[in-house]
Amino acid sequence: MPDFDETLQQGAVTTAQALELFDSLDGVDVDFMRGRWRGADFPTGHPMDGLLHRYGWYGKEFVDADHVHPLVFNGVGGRRYTVNPSLMPIGLVHLVPDALNSVAGRIFPWLKPVFGTRQTAARLRLTLYRGKVSAAMIYDHKPIQDVFRRVDDHTVLGVMDLKGMSQPYFFVLRRDVQA
Repeated sequence: MPDFDETLQQGAVTTAQALELFDSLDGVDVDFMRGRWRGADFPTGHPMDGLLHRYGWYGKEFVDADHVHPLVFNGVGGRRYTVNPSLMPIGLVHLVPDALNSVAGRIFPWLKPVFGTRQTAARLRLTLYRGKVSAAMIYDHKPIQDVFRRVDDHTVLGVMDLKGMSQPYFFVLRRDVQA
């Protein structure tokens, strides 16, 4: 079984290596995911690697099974805000040049009135994915589900499954004990 910490320390790994690690981990139930989680990339060479952090991504917040904030960002003055994923062109990420994303990332926190929302935009359900049942976050208005596997009591490895995307996007969530 691949070791999570060793794999993470390698820096970028292949999608096949990330899938091998993901498949070796146990599933989690919906209640395990409750709370606020800080997000980090798990680089595999995916076009989204590093992108969310350029925009100030903080992580995700799971209120309960039917109320999830899938995109929590750091705003101006360090305040966190939730974003309406319906307004985010996630499927077009590979078409945007890195330089444009860098500039847009610097102004994004100032656009909270445009992208911010107090409404939840996803829910949690158990799903069978790659042979194991685990909690998955299902977006309300996007063909996306994020499936989670347990690394330890405070860490999960997530994989974003977007309809039409050629390779999955991997990320790590660590439970925010401050929340």
